Amino acid sequence: QVQVVESGGGLVQAGDSLRLSCAASGGSFSSYTMAWFRQAPGKEREFVSGISRISGRTTYADSVKGRFAISRDNAKNAVALQMNSLKPDDTAVYYCAATINNVVLRTIQSYGYWGQGTQVTVSS
Repeated sequence: QVQVVESGGGLVQAGDSLRLSCAASGGSFSSYTMAWFRQAPGKEREFVSGISRISGRTTYADSVKGRFAISRDNAKNAVALQMNSLKPDDTAVYYCAATINNVVLRTIQSYGYWGQGTQVTVSS
């Protein structure tokens, strides 16, 4: 089973950039489709972005398209989320998730492995 640990969160100002990292261990990283979700206070956890395990195809929520970029490095067992032009609405706990599915799915239930999350706070 794979374990994932997020890092890179912090407090930034609107318009700034931040890069989140997710380190995986305990499994064959290249066998997993990876995704980022986020949960803001009082809101449900939502899909942000994902990258498939075979083709490396990327998928984004409309709210972050054009601002965020997901990438993976199978040699380093890591996935990253580059976040640019951050907005206060991006404030949330960001979670890294893994699934053995071949494609990126946007539902929480599709992912069996989760990290503890990293806090991102964007001030206006």
